[in-house]
Amino acid sequence: MTIELRTGDREAFFDAPFHAYRPQDGYVSPLRSDIRRMLDPAANPLWQAGNRFTFWTAHRDGRPVGRIVAHVHGQSNERHGTARAQFGFFDCADDDAAAGVLLGAAEAFARDAGQRELIGNFNLTAMQQCGVMTDGYGAPGYTDMVVNPPHVPRLLEAHGFTRCFPMRTFELDLRDARIDGLRVPAADRGFRFAPIEKTSFAARMEEARAVLNDGFADNPMFVPLTADEFRFQAGEMMSILDPRLSSVLLHDDRPVGTIVCIPDLNGFLAATRSRIGLTTPFHYLRYRLRRRRAVIIFYSVVQDHHGQGLMGGMLARTVTALRDAGYERLGITWIADGNAASLRQMEKLGARSLHRLHLFRKDVAG
Repeated sequence: MTIELRTGDREAFFDAPFHAYRPQDGYVSPLRSDIRRMLDPAANPLWQAGNRFTFWTAHRDGRPVGRIVAHVHGQSNERHGTARAQFGFFDCADDDAAAGVLLGAAEAFARDAGQRELIGNFNLTAMQQCGVMTDGYGAPGYTDMVVNPPHVPRLLEAHGFTRCFPMRTFELDLRDARIDGLRVPAADRGFRFAPIEKTSFAARMEEARAVLNDGFADNPMFVPLTADEFRFQAGEMMSILDPRLSSVLLHDDRPVGTIVCIPDLNGFLAATRSRIGLTTPFHYLRYRLRRRRAVIIFYSVVQDHHGQGLMGGMLARTVTALRDAGYERLGITWIADGNAASLRQMEKLGARSLHRLHLFRKDVAG
């Protein structure tokens, strides 16, 4: 039976990976409500900023077996001098025909938008889920990590996409973490840690945004986050925060560093199939009682405090807090192979590489 390509079907977009992948593939979906928010032009500041986007699903025998979104991140192109469209949420069964119609639709979108290349996954920007997993299959992922079976990169390469921008995620066994030589920034040097907790969430997260934008300013693909974009991405975090884990580092009351670390939600999301229903409170309570894994979403130090050992000290404090709270394992979201300083930090801590990821690109001009 031929493949049917649909545009704008949000329910099928959410459902597609559940039909495309097996449970043992390790894919865990964001909440259905979060998927719907991301694709809502009235809710997502990325679209409100004038960035064009479209999303599709591929159906075989009436079932959605693949999906993709394509968009132009105009602020990224302007900042980095590129002419690229980005694809994201490329999740597909091992079905060459389905992959072909999805990727073909995204390529046509890129050409119609006057772009010279198509690159992804970006779900939906470089500051959200990023990459296609190319190694480490079978190792369970953490919240905000991309996980896919090995046929996904094969499908991309079969349709003319090539690997670029290698990345890795990491996992740290907190019992074996090497933090003894790391000095936590001390009060007698003017430093203090302000926890990110519900009562001060908005103010602390705005400080975290300022630190992130400054510390990441020179990173490839980075685009400073507006207050609206940051609130959109972080707004749901308040409900699952563990205030012992996330903080802003202040120096003489100026924000100079931050770590945003949350409990890993993947077990809870897998148990509920990322849907809110009658059994959700039961699953959430069980998750709260049994949680042993956490994940660092991002960490940053402002540029004029680089090279002072603050990052190592912040990580040491976080590891101690995680141990004291009963956590056993810590995931760290993607670090580019070109980020030598962060990779050295992982090595010093004793973290192990968890997954290998790449971006995939294709020239579409002409």
